[in-house]
This record gives sequence, C-alpha cells and structure tokens, in this order.
Amino acid sequence: MLFTVMKMKKRPPYLSYILIALAAGGLGAIPVALGMPAYERLAKPPLTPPSLVFPVVWTALYILMGVGAARVRASCSHARSDALALWAFQLGLNALWCLWFFGLQAHFFAFLWLLALIAAIVAMILQFRRIDPLAAKIQLPYLLWSAFAAYLNLGIWILNR
Repeated sequence: MLFTVMKMKKRPPYLSYILIALAAGGLGAIPVALGMPAYERLAKPPLTPPSLVFPVVWTALYILMGVGAARVRASCSHARSDALALWAFQLGLNALWCLWFFGLQAHFFAFLWLLALIAAIVAMILQFRRIDPLAAKIQLPYLLWSAFAAYLNLGIWILNR
C-alpha cells in the first residue's frame, strides 16, 4: 500500500495540466462560438480548412500542451517554475487571440497578437527543451499550427479590409 502511494506521487499530474490547457481552450471557444457567423462570411485564403477541423486540431494541441507541462512539472529542474510560467503565459495569449480575432473582429491586431503568441511558444519550447526534450518536441505541432494560423489570420485581414 505504501509503495502504491509513493508510486502515485511520482507520476506527473497529466490530468491536471491537460484539464488546465483544455479549460483555457474552452475560454477561448466562447468568443469563437459568438463570432463564428461573422467568420463564415469572410473571404478566406487558400488552404483554409473546413471549420470542423479547428476544434479537433486544437483539442489535440491542448492535450499535448498539458502533457508537456506535466512532464516539466515532474522534473527536478530548478527552471521548471519559469518554464511553467511561460506555459501559462502562452495559454493566456492563446485564449485572448480568440477574443481579438473572433469576438472583436480585430483581424490585424489579432495577427500581431498571434506573432507575440508564436514568440511565447518558441520561448516555452526552448525552456522545455532544457528540462525535458520530449516535452519540447511535442509542442512542435502547436508551433506549426500557430504559424499556419498566422498565415490564415493575415490572409483574412488582407482579403477583408
């Protein structure tokens, strides 16, 4: 019994961090849902996926964000607090992008915000890499999707101004 309790305490809190990441995504989904009718009417750049693709991809990315954060949290690194602060910061930037883009239809400002988010993601990945290389690697799809989102965001701004 004692061995089982000790073993459980050593496991990274995957579920907690995944739920935190999904909750941030859920907060961001509120302005998305409210702004979806306006989004559907916009001219969109080539390669824009169907709207149904976005929630599937974002859910997978939030899960990966949570797993990465849990791995960093489970490390013995003295830098883990800074890395987790970057993780939380980029989650906040991510949720607020949804407000700027969908909620307020401020497409150019949202694009600039997205560039700041991408910089925060890169900083987080670099910090994660020093602590847990796998935690960093599983953030690469998030970085790539965010770069693709920047292309879409900029294209929407150009096509609809």
